Amino acid sequence: MNVNRVAEVMALRNTILQRNAVLREAVSTQGANTTGQPEGAAATPSFAATLQTALNKVNALQEQEDVVTEAYERGETTDIATVALMQQRASISFEATLQVRNKLLSAYKDVMNMAV
Repeated sequence: MNVNRVAEVMALRNTILQRNAVLREAVSTQGANTTGQPEGAAATPSFAATLQTALNKVNALQEQEDVVTEAYERGETTDIATVALMQQRASISFEATLQVRNKLLSAYKDVMNMAV
C-alpha cells in the first residue's frame, strides 16, 4: 500500500475519532443540561451539513476515479492497480451512500405511516 494511501486512511481515522468525541461530548452536555437544549448546539454540525459533507466527499471520489480512468484510457498511465483501486473506492463509497439513502427513505416512510 502506498505511503500516501496510508496517510489518507490515518487522516480519515483521526477525523472520525474527533467527530465521535464531539458527539459524546454533546450527548453528555445534553444530559447535564436541565433546559433540554444542548449548550454546544451551535458548535456541532447539523445532520444536513454532515450529510452534505459526506455527499461532497463521495462526489470528489467519483471525479478522481473519472480522471484516473480517462488518463489510463488515453495511455498517460500504465498503473492498472491504481485505476482499479480508485474504481473500487468510488464504487464502495457510492454503494454506501445509496444504502444510507435507502435507510433514510425507509425511516421517513415509517414515520409518515405512524398513526397520530
